[in-house]
Amino acid sequence: MADQKLDLMSAKKELVVAVRECRDRGLVQTAKWLTEQSAALKPLGPGEFPAFPADDPDFLQEYDAYNVARSYYDIREYDRAAHVLRDCTSRKAYFLCMYARYMGGEKRRGDAMADSLGPLKAGQDQCGWLRTLREELQQKESDLDGYGLYLYGVVLRRLGLQQEAVTALLSAINKEPLHWGAWLELAMLINDKANLVALSLPNHWMKQFFMAHCYLELQMNEDALTQLQGLADKGFSLSTWVKAQTANAYHNMRQVEPAVDLLKQLHAEDPYRLDNMDTLSNLLYVKEMRAELSHLAHSVCQVDKFRVETCCVIGNYYSLRGQHEKAVLYFQRALKLNPNYLSAWTLMGHEYMEMKNTSAAIQAYRHAIEVNRRDYRAWYGLGQTYEILKMPFYCLYYYRQAHQLRPNDSRMLMALGECYEKLERILEAIKCYWRAYSVVDQEGMALVKLAKLHEQIKEDQQAAAFYTAFVQQSEMMGTVDVEEQCQAYRYLANHYLKHKDLDQATFYARRCCDFASTREEGKSLLQQISGLRSSQGDDSSLSQSIAEPRPAITPVTATPTSSVPPMNLTFTS
Repeated sequence: MADQKLDLMSAKKELVVAVRECRDRGLVQTAKWLTEQSAALKPLGPGEFPAFPADDPDFLQEYDAYNVARSYYDIREYDRAAHVLRDCTSRKAYFLCMYARYMGGEKRRGDAMADSLGPLKAGQDQCGWLRTLREELQQKESDLDGYGLYLYGVVLRRLGLQQEAVTALLSAINKEPLHWGAWLELAMLINDKANLVALSLPNHWMKQFFMAHCYLELQMNEDALTQLQGLADKGFSLSTWVKAQTANAYHNMRQVEPAVDLLKQLHAEDPYRLDNMDTLSNLLYVKEMRAELSHLAHSVCQVDKFRVETCCVIGNYYSLRGQHEKAVLYFQRALKLNPNYLSAWTLMGHEYMEMKNTSAAIQAYRHAIEVNRRDYRAWYGLGQTYEILKMPFYCLYYYRQAHQLRPNDSRMLMALGECYEKLERILEAIKCYWRAYSVVDQEGMALVKLAKLHEQIKEDQQAAAFYTAFVQQSEMMGTVDVEEQCQAYRYLANHYLKHKDLDQATFYARRCCDFASTREEGKSLLQQISGLRSSQGDDSSLSQSIAEPRPAITPVTATPTSSVPPMNLTFTS
């Protein structure tokens, strides 16, 4: 992407104008985002404020109706606001009328979904009002301004008309590049990097915010960090959005400490800010920081107990305490407030898994995917659920979806490998485990899995090499499954005894003696080795060989992530 030059004074003026335009149209979330970016820049001087666009005469004629409707809209009486504006023709009043109708329909749909926390019953048409809006907006498409085209794109996306939605949203962005909501809607239609590169985007400084957001959504976290750092360097270093998205990138990369530090900094700067506090609670949960999570839950509850972020934080707190039923209640409360709140669906699925309620977990994860198909956690959760149900082909499908979203995440690769192993597709399993090791295996179990599979297919030298690498890695890491370590020592002792390498066999047999489960076998092996040495008339090197460092057997050289080839796995039922 070509680097857009940024004149901070011009950007500030554009933001000030855009805030007013969005507020006038009831686009409160976009107005909030724009004000935060504006506040991150240097204030304008007394003579530097921009001139606002003059309202057209038609709007001035309809101003009283608009003013009344806007007051109804502000208190969420959407249908009433639309009714007041039903005969208005000016662009601003017409947009508010149509947007109020859209919001009213969304409110009714959300209420119906929240009441059941499940899909609507067959026969319930939840798209009729959307189709009506589409027909009316389509008739006026050529006369719509950037905001009207945005609403048209939203309706098209909700109806599943993705290509038409992309076209409408691109037109909206080209006409109103400061409308952040249009950029966000467009981002929801981008499935991969190829789609992103193919877009004809305006050469505007807002594009860099959009690219950073898309890279995060596509799990291209290093690229996202580059974009975010570029924004900070150009003058948006004080932007809370830039800081929060940087924390999200670290979170996606499983770099917990810098993510926690950034989010704690945001909370300290503004203790009444609830945005991203759900992410902070997820990180504290992962680190099992119970005291900090308890403090955060108390803090956000004092600010607003009826925000979805608050419900999520409290749900995580109860989950960490093992009170899964209470956690589910708070995630359900979050979904009643916002049925499209992705984190609550995913986290509720996790809680149902803990409660062994697999059918409810499947329903929750599927809802999460309906909200955002790029949520790898929901795909991975479905894979785990079907693994518990012993349905490996379903399990394989869902793990593959998660892997496509996170190709360099060793957890997805390990899960895929285990799935292929259960299906007795050993070569595919080996590919997965090798790939997991190559991209830095987070759990440290890829090597032992590879060793066992090579042992299973009678490739003794490869198995020994992987077992050797595993014990070296486990001793270095200091945390490993003791049973796996015992098995590795047992195999290596027998392997070297079989190949008459008595020094190495002695070393690993003595290591077997360090563990209760293999102690007797280790002693037996040492007796066999002693007998062989006696028969060979060689017992002088026994004590010396034990002290000597064993030679490192490395099955392969470390392969950097960037050069690991695709797995090219096949999926057959």
